[in-house]
Amino acid sequence: MPETHRKVNIIGHLHPDTDSICAAISYAYLKNQIGDATYVPRRAGALSRETQFVLSHFGFEQPQLITTVTPQIKDVELHRDPGIDPETSLFSAYDTMTQHKRDTLCVVDGNNNLQGLITVKDVAAANLDIFDVTALSSSKTRISNIVTTLLGEVVVGNPDNCLERGKVLVGTTPEMMEDAVEEGDIVLATNRYETQQFAVECGASCLIVCCGAKVSKHVCTAAERSGCVVITTPYDTYAASRLISLSIPVRAKMLDHDLVTFSINGAVDDAQKVMTKTRHRYFPVLDENGHYDGMVSSTCLLSIQRKRVILVDHNARSQAVEGLEEAEVMEIIDHHRIGSIETDGPAYFRAVPVGCTCTIIYDMFQENGIEIPANIAGLMMSAILSDTLAFRSPTCTPRDEMTARALAKICGEDIETYSTAMFEAGSDLTGRTPEEVFHQDFKVFSRGDVRFGVGQGSYMTERSRKAAESLVAPYLETAAETEGLPLVFYLFTDVPTQTSDLLCWGEGVEEVVERAFGTKLVDDYAVLPGVVSRKKQVIPPLMSTLQLLVREQG
Repeated sequence: MPETHRKVNIIGHLHPDTDSICAAISYAYLKNQIGDATYVPRRAGALSRETQFVLSHFGFEQPQLITTVTPQIKDVELHRDPGIDPETSLFSAYDTMTQHKRDTLCVVDGNNNLQGLITVKDVAAANLDIFDVTALSSSKTRISNIVTTLLGEVVVGNPDNCLERGKVLVGTTPEMMEDAVEEGDIVLATNRYETQQFAVECGASCLIVCCGAKVSKHVCTAAERSGCVVITTPYDTYAASRLISLSIPVRAKMLDHDLVTFSINGAVDDAQKVMTKTRHRYFPVLDENGHYDGMVSSTCLLSIQRKRVILVDHNARSQAVEGLEEAEVMEIIDHHRIGSIETDGPAYFRAVPVGCTCTIIYDMFQENGIEIPANIAGLMMSAILSDTLAFRSPTCTPRDEMTARALAKICGEDIETYSTAMFEAGSDLTGRTPEEVFHQDFKVFSRGDVRFGVGQGSYMTERSRKAAESLVAPYLETAAETEGLPLVFYLFTDVPTQTSDLLCWGEGVEEVVERAFGTKLVDDYAVLPGVVSRKKQVIPPLMSTLQLLVREQG
C-alpha cells in the first residue's frame, strides 16, 4: 500500500470520555487537512450518554470501535485471486493455477460464499484415476466443460445440458463395440462412419469425434433423433481420452468440509500458529460479512505492515487499547501526567498542562492556519466544558476558558445553556445498568507495585447524583474483580456545589482514604468538599499514599 494511502488510527483511552472522543475526531480532521495519510478517528470503548449527546447535537456518527491494534490479516498483502465457480472444470482450474502460480483455488457461489478448495493435487489425482470411467456422469458434468477442455465444437445438441449417466469408452469397430456400448455412454470415435453411426444407434448420450474429422449428415440426423450430443475435437483419441476426465466440475473433487479459514479481522499471531500445524500453503480469508476476500500464505505474513496510531487524551499503557506494543505510535497529544507508554522509534509527543486535550488541538489548528468548521468547534468546546466542569474544575486554566469561549462563537452556542443540557444528558440513568454507569468514565492507574482504578461521574442535581450512587455502589466489588484491581474508587461530583462523594472498595481502603484526604469513610462513603478533579485532586494524593504504604509494608 503506498505510504500516502496508509491509514492512521487516532484513538483515545479505554472507557472514553467526551474529550477522548472529540479530540480523536477533531485531530483527525486537522491531520487530514495537513497530513500525507488518511487519518481515521476511533473509539476504544462504549460511549457515555454525555458523549452521545454531543455527537448527536453536532451531527456526528460514533467513531468505529477498535479493540486492538495488533497486526491483523487485513494488514498483510493478500493474494486477491478471484474465486472460481463450482461448475468450473478441473482443466480450467489447473490452467488458472498455472497462470497465477498457485497450487490452491477457492470455490465460491454466486454470492461469493466459500464452497470449498481445489488443489493441484486434486487435479492430479483425478487425472490419474483412469479406472473411474463413470466420473463424468456421476458428477453431472456439463457438456460445455467437455467442449472447453477438448477445444471442441458442438455439432448436435445443447452445450448447457449435463451428462446424467454412462461411462466413457473409446469406440473402435462395431464388432468390438457391440457388447461394450450401453445406453447413456460417452463414446470417443475417429472418422469412421460405421463407428459413429453404431455409437448413436446404441443409445450413446455423447459422441466425441476426434482428429477434427467431419460428421456426416446421416450421423447428425440420427443423433438429433436419439438425443445424442455430438462434439468434434482436434485432439486424437489418446489425447482426448486422457483430457476428458479433466472436464469434471471442481465441486466433485474439492475439499468442502473442515476448511481452515481466517477472518480479515483475525490476528496475525493466531494465523501463524494455525499455519504451522497444517500442511496447506494457502488459506481462504473471509471479510466482515463472511464472504470470500482472498487467500493468505505464510509468505504473506512476512510483509506485514504494523498499524499506525496516534494517541489522544492519554499516555499510560494501562489506559491504551490492546496490542499497542505491536503498533507504530506516531504521535501522542495529551494533558495528563507522563505515563508508561514506550515507543520503538521517535514519536511526536505534545503534553501541555491544560484542562483538556482539545485546548491543545485548538492551538494546533491556529499554528497550521486551518479554519475550524462549526461542527468541529462544537465538539472541541464540549470537550473543554466536560473536562473542566464548565470552568469549575481546578484543572481549568485561563487558556481552556479562552479557547472554549472562542469555539462557542464559531459554533454559535451559549455556554451556560449548552453545558447544562450536556451534563443533564450525561446524568440520565434511564434504562442503564450499573456496569454502564461505572464504565462511563473509569481509568486504571499504576506506578511500580501500585495499581488502582478511579471512576468519575458529574451531575447537575442532587437527585441524579444520589440515583447514580445507589446504582453503582453494589457494583464496585464486581468491577474490581472484573478489572483485576485491589482497590477501586469512584467520584460522584455535584457540579453546582463543587463537592464529590467518594465510594471505595478494597482491603485497607479506610486507611488509604484517611491518609490521602484527611477524612474517614462512613458506610464506604467519604464526602470531599471542593474536590471535582480526578486528575489534580484525587490521583496525586492516592498515588502518594499508596506508594508510602507499599514502602512501609515492604
